[in-house]
Amino acid sequence: MRILLVEDDDLIGSGVEAGLHHAGFAVDWAQDGHQAKLALETTDYALVVLDLGLPRVPGTELLKWLRGGGKDVPVLVLTAKGTVADKVGGLEAGADDYLGKPFDLTELIARCRALLRRSQGRSVEILRYRALAVDPVAQTVLRDDVRVPLTAREWAVLLQLLTHQGVPQSRSRLEESLYGWHEEVESNAIEVHISNLRKKLGADLIKTVRGIGYVVERA
Repeated sequence: MRILLVEDDDLIGSGVEAGLHHAGFAVDWAQDGHQAKLALETTDYALVVLDLGLPRVPGTELLKWLRGGGKDVPVLVLTAKGTVADKVGGLEAGADDYLGKPFDLTELIARCRALLRRSQGRSVEILRYRALAVDPVAQTVLRDDVRVPLTAREWAVLLQLLTHQGVPQSRSRLEESLYGWHEEVESNAIEVHISNLRKKLGADLIKTVRGIGYVVERA
């Protein structure tokens, strides 16, 4: 899944970016509100982690623009302003959750996962599909209670398909879920990952939709 991180502090931004990468997310890091706005206009994100104290376009203004345009992407607000009035203002502007600075990185990641579950209509972390049990936190997959080893890229493709059951995912959309701005897109990588997932998890798990992409049918 691809996350947009909007943070102008180099130290905080680099730490959060590294933590989210380690947690299995593709991350784009924008360092001002204008850059974030351009990213949101051109890319579909699963989640936005947004600092309010931004240069060029303030975080609250960016959030109001986002909601005013009908975009319902979950937003976790980060800010050094920790008063109740600041929290209420952020939530009323359209934020889904609020985390004050300084914060613990593990809590931030846990809140991100909770927002993603909520946006996908899930109340529990374990994602079950037929004979599969998928744990996004541990990044493990069990098939008939037997662990199946996956590479990081295979894992990301599987999660993207399982969290969008019944909705065909194009090759470009799958690539967006795998690669951030500074990562090189490997040629034919999606086809290779799909082939490997079929071998490991069952040939009938992922369907090819001719001329569109790939899909996991609704359970």
